[in-house]
Amino acid sequence: MSTSTFIERAKFSCALGGALTTLAGLPRTVPIVHAAGGCAASLSGAYNTAAGYRGVGYCGGNMIPTSNIAENNIVFGGEDRLAEQIENTLLAMDGDLYVVVTGCQVEIIGDDAVGIARRFSDRNVIGVSSPGFLGNTLAGYDAVMSSIVDNVVAPSPVKDTRTVNIFGVVPGHDVFYRGNLDELARLLGRVGVKANTFFGTGESIEKIRGCGAASLSIVLSPKTGVKPAGRLREKTGAPYILSEIPIGPSGSADFLRQIGGALGVDPRLVEDVIADETEYYYSYLERIVDIYSDIDFQRYAIVAADSYYAHAYTRFLANDLGWIPHLTAINDIDDPEEQAEYLKRFGDITSETRPAVVFERNAGQLLRHVRDSRARNRNEKYYDALSPAYVVGTGIERSLADKLGAGFLAAAFPVSNRVVLHRGYAGWRGALSFVEDLITNLVAAR
Repeated sequence: MSTSTFIERAKFSCALGGALTTLAGLPRTVPIVHAAGGCAASLSGAYNTAAGYRGVGYCGGNMIPTSNIAENNIVFGGEDRLAEQIENTLLAMDGDLYVVVTGCQVEIIGDDAVGIARRFSDRNVIGVSSPGFLGNTLAGYDAVMSSIVDNVVAPSPVKDTRTVNIFGVVPGHDVFYRGNLDELARLLGRVGVKANTFFGTGESIEKIRGCGAASLSIVLSPKTGVKPAGRLREKTGAPYILSEIPIGPSGSADFLRQIGGALGVDPRLVEDVIADETEYYYSYLERIVDIYSDIDFQRYAIVAADSYYAHAYTRFLANDLGWIPHLTAINDIDDPEEQAEYLKRFGDITSETRPAVVFERNAGQLLRHVRDSRARNRNEKYYDALSPAYVVGTGIERSLADKLGAGFLAAAFPVSNRVVLHRGYAGWRGALSFVEDLITNLVAAR
C-alpha cells in the first residue's frame, strides 16, 4: 500500500471528536451523542488525555449521554431512541445548553437528528450534524460553532464598535486554548477592545447569546473558524478578518496593530501598549542572556504542527529568539492552492536562513524530510552537521528528536507527556512561558 493511501499516526480525530472536544470547552454544556456506544467515550477520552490531560469538562468522558444505538435501530431507524434519550437527559442532567451531535451510523441510515433536536428547542436543545466522514476535528468545530451561531447567538440591532468575537481556536486541539484566549482577551482589553472568546475564563451561554453585538470577528486559523464567522456575518452583518495566533513581540505587535486598525483604535494607544508589553517581556528575558550566550543555547529549529501553530512557532523562534529555522512541517493542508497561500506567511521570517517548508501528514516521514533537507556526510573533514537541533512538535515527534539527538518540546496536539493547566504561548507573556519550556528542557539533565 502506498503511503499516500493512509495516514500514519494521525494527529486529528474525526469530526464527531472535534464536536465533542469543542462542546467540552463550552460552559455548562451537555452533549447528547446519537451514535453507537463506543464513539462518545473513546473520542472524548482521546482529547481528555492527549490534550495535556485537560479532563472531561462539565459533561464529558463516561458521563456523556448517548443513544447507544444497536442493530435494530440501524435496521428500523433510531429517531425514537434519540427522542427518548433527549427526554432522559433533560431530566437527569443540569445544563444551560444541550447539543445533539451525530456519528457516522445514524447519518448513513438517514436519521434526522437535527430535526428531532428542534422539537426540544424551547428547552435549550440544538442539533449538529457531525458524522466522522464530514472531515477531521476542525470540521467538527466548524459544525458546532456554526450551529451555535444559528441557534444560540441573538442578532443585535446595535453594534458595539469595541467588541470582537474570536473564532478558530479549537478547545483541546489547541492544548493551550484557555491560556491563549485569556491572554488575547487581556491584550485586547488593554487597547479598549472586549473579546468574546466562547471558551475562555468567565464565559457563559448567556454571554454567548450576546455575541451578536460584536462589530468584528477574528479568525485565528487558516483551516477552521471561517464558516461560523461567515454565518455570523450573514446573521448580524459583522465582518471577519483572518489573523494568526500571536506569539512573542513580533507576532503580538502585528496582531494588535491589525485589530486596532480594523476597529479604528487610536494608533498611539496601540503603540503605547506594544512598547509597555515589549519592555515587560525583555525585562524577564534578559535574565537568561548570560547563560544563553555562555552555553550557546541557539539551536537549529524543526517545527512540526498544524497550520494554526506551524508558522507562528517558526516566526517566534527565528525572529524573536534568534534560533535558526531549518524545517517546518505542516500536517493539515493538502490542497495545493491552500499550500501556496500558506507558504506566503513565511515571507516575514527575518532570519538569513530560510526554513524548508513541507506539507506532511505522516509523522514517520519527517525523518526523511530532515535528512533530505541537508547534504549527507560523505566523510568530509569539515561537515556542517544539523546540530545542535531542537524539535518543537506534537508528542509523536519525540522519537524524531531522539533519532536526531535533539531537544524536544511537545507543543501541539497530541500532547500526553506534560500537564497543561493555565499555560498559554500567546502574546508577550505567553512567549516567556514558551522560552521557559524550551530552555528548561535543555538544562533539565545538567
